[in-house]
Amino acid sequence: MNSVQKLRWGILGSANIAIGSVIPGLQQSELNEVTAIASRDLDKAQQTADKLGIEKAYGSYEAILEDDSIDAVYIPLPNHLHREWTIRAAQAGKHILCEKPLALTEKEALEMVEACADAGVHLAEAFMYRHHPRYDQIREIIASGEIGEIRGIHSTFSFNNSGSSGNVRFRKEWGGGALYDIGCYSISAARLLLGQEPKAVTVIGMFSPEHDQVDMMASGLLEFDNHVGVTFDSSMWAAFRNTLEVLGSDGIIEVPSAYIARPDSSSNFFVSAGGERREVEVPQVNHYALQGDDMARAVLQGKELRFAPSDAAANMKVLEACLRSAEERTRITL
Repeated sequence: MNSVQKLRWGILGSANIAIGSVIPGLQQSELNEVTAIASRDLDKAQQTADKLGIEKAYGSYEAILEDDSIDAVYIPLPNHLHREWTIRAAQAGKHILCEKPLALTEKEALEMVEACADAGVHLAEAFMYRHHPRYDQIREIIASGEIGEIRGIHSTFSFNNSGSSGNVRFRKEWGGGALYDIGCYSISAARLLLGQEPKAVTVIGMFSPEHDQVDMMASGLLEFDNHVGVTFDSSMWAAFRNTLEVLGSDGIIEVPSAYIARPDSSSNFFVSAGGERREVEVPQVNHYALQGDDMARAVLQGKELRFAPSDAAANMKVLEACLRSAEERTRITL
């Protein structure tokens, strides 16, 4: 008999990210188990439960919140529903892992953080990439001075799903668009590696009439202290890219697959300094599992979350400013 206490999860919805990545990650983790999944379509919930070996299926999200045997919920719903269901889950006493971006605005994010604090529950934003040990390795290399002072960062994340009809990412009122879907990774990573907040943002966006006027492409500049500029581009209508480059005065860190790290493939990165280029070995781990275990340790062992919910609100402030900059074609000071 396994005596390890585990955090019991309910899943609000059967989005692809839940079925393909987060649920398997939780099931492979040390301290979590998925005990229920809900969908507004009970048959769909039951099919998903049967496929993934989940004990209970519910035909409403409310049923998950009413289940006293569930400790935490994962919310992979469309962006415009994050605020409502996070607050409702908090009021039901559930700890919450919510998909990125946390909300549609900084104001919404702060309301969610406050609601969770008032209810005494933990709230985490589902940026799985930063739980991968390679980001600790990257930060250690930066701190060591091996590449000198940081002069700039460039980040890309793009793919082409422009022909995907009915995609929630193409609904403007639902928080669609490339910035909210994948540009948020570049912003989060820059803030993580620099350990500070940008002072201003400038973004140019391609807003598509074919896709409800969401930004299908966005290219931006984030201005940080010490004259450091972070450039990024995000797109849902371009060839696939997923890279990060940290440029130092004496060297470069290159991450070929910056935000996608499959357990069955290499997540190694490269450091060029002192006239040599070396490959840094990275453990092959499931960062979705590590993300789940971070929440479980907070709930079950009283440890602090690695990333406080206030970080999600801070990221939302920058993200919201980027979208506004693209819409108004102007530089936004933060």
